[in-house]
Amino acid sequence: MDFELNEGQKMFQDTFRTFCENEIAPLVDEAEEKEKFPVELMPKMGKLGYLGITYPQQYGGAGVDKITDTIYCEELGRPSLGIGRSIMGHCCTGTRPIFVFGTEEQKQEYLVPAIKGEKKSCFALTEPNAGSDNRSMESTAHRDGDDYIINGTKVFASNSTFCDYVIVPVYTDKSKGHAGISIFIVDKGTPGFIISRKIPKESLRPMETTELNFEDCRVSKKNLIGEEEGSFPVVMNALSLARIDVGAAVIGLAQVACDTALNYAKERVQFGRPIGKFQAISFRLVDMATEIEAARLLVRKAAWLVDMGRNSDKLNSMCKLFASEVAVRVAREAIQIHGGYGFTRDLPLMRYLRDALTYTVGEGTSEIQRLIISRQLGL
Repeated sequence: MDFELNEGQKMFQDTFRTFCENEIAPLVDEAEEKEKFPVELMPKMGKLGYLGITYPQQYGGAGVDKITDTIYCEELGRPSLGIGRSIMGHCCTGTRPIFVFGTEEQKQEYLVPAIKGEKKSCFALTEPNAGSDNRSMESTAHRDGDDYIINGTKVFASNSTFCDYVIVPVYTDKSKGHAGISIFIVDKGTPGFIISRKIPKESLRPMETTELNFEDCRVSKKNLIGEEEGSFPVVMNALSLARIDVGAAVIGLAQVACDTALNYAKERVQFGRPIGKFQAISFRLVDMATEIEAARLLVRKAAWLVDMGRNSDKLNSMCKLFASEVAVRVAREAIQIHGGYGFTRDLPLMRYLRDALTYTVGEGTSEIQRLIISRQLGL
């Protein structure tokens, strides 16, 4: 087993890191302050081929493997997890259902422009009474001739303030449970599609998140993704794959936090020597670096299994669970090492902690990941 990245992956990592440092990092402070995603990034990234890199070249993607995709996600997590996760959501849950189950017409109308950065996507699953338990969804759609009428409410819908379309799972037959869920594409501006409010957050501030209402929202049958009912497993598959992406992104955050603390420990002098020379500090940094490396290897193994055609829900949940909790510990330790400076706005350390904490909840809570893993263990 070779743990080294190949030359193509190393080249991509170097090139994309430079892009993130030059094009994303300078936008972070303003995006954090205004709680607004810099939408000008999307066409720029699309033009350079940095959106939808896993999709086939026939749709404008690069057809890269999943390990390269984790490199992409880790680099996005370094300058800003909020900006990075907005982009990742667009590239995964906002497009994957169309790629897997969509018609060729839907792919040309939505997927291709999304990969080019000409259309921006949103995925809206969570509801006020349906978070971890998707079966508790209350949103519905009923057939009316060649159209469907959608009613319901979605919350924590990221990218919805600037999206061109939103992918919406709803019940068309609740008596069938998950099998009764259908997935629709709703275009921006469709009557009855209402952004009721933007949700203020303490973390991931550039990732604009809203509550959506659908009030007798009429969409054409051609906006149904796949067959009526029965397409929900592709959503669950997209969420499972997204857990690898999240694991990679929070590793990017953790690595930056660790590097920041390491540099500070080398420069900060107390009692006549750099504080990194004191065992109390050096051992903290050792544990931080070790856990990051372990998390990265777990993410890479999950990605490798995908590339081998052996996608593992267990490994996907493990890497998301472990990486997100490592990121929290690393961010907290980085603050501790900086002392009082760690709490100031002169440094982004508190942002790292707030953002890391989000993903012990988002994309499936740590408790849900442990539940998934326990079932895979036969418990």
